[in-house]
Amino acid sequence: MSAPPVDAGDTAWLLTSTALVMVMLPGLALFYGGLVRRSSSLNTHMMTIAALGVVGVQWVLFGYSLAFAPSAPWIGGLAWAGFANVGADPNAAYAAGVPHLAFAAFQAMFAAITVALISGAVVERMRFPLYLAFAVAWTTLVYDPLAHWVWGDGGWLHSLGALDFAGGTVVHVSAGTSALVAAAMLGKRRDLGRASLVPHNVPLTLLGAGLLWFGWFGFNAGSALSASGVAANAFVTTNTAAAAALTVWMLVDHVRAGRSTAVGAATGAVVGLVAITPAAGYVTPLAAIAIGAIGAGASYAAMQFRARTKVDDALDVFACHGVAGIAGALLTGVFATRTVNASGADGLLAGHPAQLGIQALAVVAAILIAGAGTASILGVLRVFASLRIALADEIAGIDVSQHGEQAYHDGDLGEPAGADVALGGSVLIAASEMNEGQGRLASPMLA
Repeated sequence: MSAPPVDAGDTAWLLTSTALVMVMLPGLALFYGGLVRRSSSLNTHMMTIAALGVVGVQWVLFGYSLAFAPSAPWIGGLAWAGFANVGADPNAAYAAGVPHLAFAAFQAMFAAITVALISGAVVERMRFPLYLAFAVAWTTLVYDPLAHWVWGDGGWLHSLGALDFAGGTVVHVSAGTSALVAAAMLGKRRDLGRASLVPHNVPLTLLGAGLLWFGWFGFNAGSALSASGVAANAFVTTNTAAAAALTVWMLVDHVRAGRSTAVGAATGAVVGLVAITPAAGYVTPLAAIAIGAIGAGASYAAMQFRARTKVDDALDVFACHGVAGIAGALLTGVFATRTVNASGADGLLAGHPAQLGIQALAVVAAILIAGAGTASILGVLRVFASLRIALADEIAGIDVSQHGEQAYHDGDLGEPAGADVALGGSVLIAASEMNEGQGRLASPMLA
């Protein structure tokens, strides 16, 4: 049987979307890098950019095959290892109008950014070589099987009818859960609670949030795998949910603290993007407003709770990605409608309450494989070497010990020589003002 023809418009859109998702990685690096202290900024950037490298190689060698090659319901086979049989002809099981290579490249970006998200929970204390080993092992043992379950031809959750348009469970629930486990296993940073709780460069974080928002149009609308009405709907719902979450976050900020912070606004936008990801191609723009608003409320509450625990999820990856991803996956089961996407399913409000149960099962499955997988991988790695840098290196700053470089030198930011500010463990706590440039914390969002 001959392969279906390649559609030039669909192919152009998917290749463009692949590039947009790739831009999200440097966007994430800027978003995370601005929130840590300046002596850790370079390492934080490197954890994101390095994922693009090691996962990109893993994906071609065997990762794509494990995730998408037809095989058992639990894992793909090795028929596509080394991109064997992945060529210019479309694969009708995934995307009938685009080259198989284009689909594989698009999915590679998803795999890379997922493990990069986890790094935000372990900044300032994890040894870089151990992080690289973790990234490869986690992508192989957690991401690839989960992607096969949800998206793979014959995957068990896919066969049950679980809806995940662009990665609510596969990307965000898995990364958020793994971040929480990793933060707990590594322990808190030495400086947590001992220094001013401010990010070192808020404009970097705002720029990163903007690049993430820009790239997310490829992340979500590109997941339609065609230049179609479904892609247009995903584009609009993506923007709408982000706008709704940003608005809600600013309002909550203002009610709580009497002002709306820049870090809070950036965080709210990202949370809205996370929440709409599993639903983008299945719900209406009005539903996207509800999903963005509910996701923002859930994540904000999760941050408040986490800040009162002893878990040092430094950049609140679980609250931003795990909680918002869970909310979005479940709300997909509420708001999904076939009037938007005939290839999807109706949710609770469209008369199919069973879809909410299927979504809940997918969430639980993602939490279990991510949590157990992360704990196992880190447990094995620390048998061979310490996961954390030495205490002296943590005090001096991780950039020099792990990379032999510095993002800044004294005076680069107009700060007194030797001045440094530390992140206190939460993007909410970090959103604050410095009083007239004197280095004194003036108004933290969270007391």
